[in-house]
Amino acid sequence: MKLQDLKMVQTTVPNGVQALVKFGPHYELSIVKNDSSYGGSMGLYEIAVFLDNQMTELPGITETGDTVKGFLTEDDVNDILSSMTQLTKREPQQTN
Repeated sequence: MKLQDLKMVQTTVPNGVQALVKFGPHYELSIVKNDSSYGGSMGLYEIAVFLDNQMTELPGITETGDTVKGFLTEDDVNDILSSMTQLTKREPQQTN
């Protein structure tokens, strides 16, 4: 799955777009571009990883001690989607 395959859903608070992608029953990736996201005002994306509905750090995806990663290009997000698929061994499914 690539970012271009996802339907970005409009958000109003904050103003922007979001896609939620599940990887099996436990992991979910939130992809946002909005007024308050890291890089959103520059047209870049921010991601957050959730484990059982709790934000979590995930080695290889986020930095140690951090649960979000911002200032991401479309290619960066595509790499993260691929890495999440490999790490979880689950095919991604959009949930929103």
